[in-house]
Amino acid sequence: MVLFKSLSLLLPALAFLSLSARASPYPRAIPRTAALKLAVKFNSNGIKNVAAADRARVQALLQNSASSSINAANNGVIYTTDIGVGTPPTNYTLLIDTGSSNTWIGAGKDYTKTSTSVDTGGTFYVAYGGSESVSGEEYLDTVTLNSDLVIENQSIGVASSKSAAGLGGPIDGILGLGPVDLTEGTVSNANEVPTVMDNLYKWGTISQDVLGVFFSPSSADDTAGELTFGGYDNSRITGDVNYVSITSTPPADTFWGIDQSISYGTTMILSETAGIVDTGTTMILIATDAFVKYQSATGGTLDQSTGLLKISSDQYNNLSSLYYTIGGVSYELTPNAQIWPRSLNSDIGGTTNSIYLVVGDIGTPSGSGLDFINGYCFLERFYSVFDTTNSKVGFATTEYTYATSN
Repeated sequence: MVLFKSLSLLLPALAFLSLSARASPYPRAIPRTAALKLAVKFNSNGIKNVAAADRARVQALLQNSASSSINAANNGVIYTTDIGVGTPPTNYTLLIDTGSSNTWIGAGKDYTKTSTSVDTGGTFYVAYGGSESVSGEEYLDTVTLNSDLVIENQSIGVASSKSAAGLGGPIDGILGLGPVDLTEGTVSNANEVPTVMDNLYKWGTISQDVLGVFFSPSSADDTAGELTFGGYDNSRITGDVNYVSITSTPPADTFWGIDQSISYGTTMILSETAGIVDTGTTMILIATDAFVKYQSATGGTLDQSTGLLKISSDQYNNLSSLYYTIGGVSYELTPNAQIWPRSLNSDIGGTTNSIYLVVGDIGTPSGSGLDFINGYCFLERFYSVFDTTNSKVGFATTEYTYATSN
């Protein structure tokens, strides 16, 4: 959850069968979708070592997947949206996170109670790894995403603990867009609580329990992002959406987990294995043994300031593409897509003219059940679709897939 979650950023996951089995109280013959614009911000408060922050998130995911824990701390760029809570609504700026499912406020702006506020008597608690967590009271209230997306009696957490995993300042909380199973055990008086996506689908506001996510490279002129509830935005893609089923391998199967392999040029560096797609992770992380192969092939040296691999101009000119094979479809991550935007080097503690790679070490060898994370730096090159109804994830190329803006 910022480019990074710390905001600097955040955002995965799920257990879809329980959702797809639900009957809707309304017919869904007519497709209904609605878009929500995102704002991009730079985190000026978080730690600068992006790789270390991402690895901390991985460890939290591995250690706490059964208890719905996620790491909300990140460092660079963050995608947020403003939502309204209450009647009349008070606006709150929330981090969007597909890696968690509880929606909560109170890290920055305090909760304003209105006529639609209902105290359920329950408490909520979510751990973020390490010593950071968020806790407080659970309320039901009207949540307004935009004029087309209004949810009555939505469960929200109101934080009383201000540690909130490094959140604060301009960020008031998290909009959880993961699967409902990740809410299990987070609220004292309920086993699970319906998520924002659950309720939009249940009440017929959207016709499919599907979320489309669009990011553009942070170095591009148009740095806007967009969420599409109920489907995806055809105008944002340049090809077909290709889908793959959720992996059956734990713990990745708890989140938006998929199976994939990765080649560097013609050299296989990671055989087909399970990992996750996570808007809340900044970098692209791969298992340690795969990372060693990647470092050797690129010639990168570890930069202590940023935690990223650093390469020379000559090494960049010789960089090969990475090829991700997902569901039999190959997705090319070009050399330009493998480097951090040079115009933003200072924001991560780097030097102006240096070239840093965005592929990092996940911190564990392959075979853990979470051998990669396709984070923001992957998702800014490919449109992603999270389909709870059919338990699958889809990808499509965009105008930025082959951009050279970095």
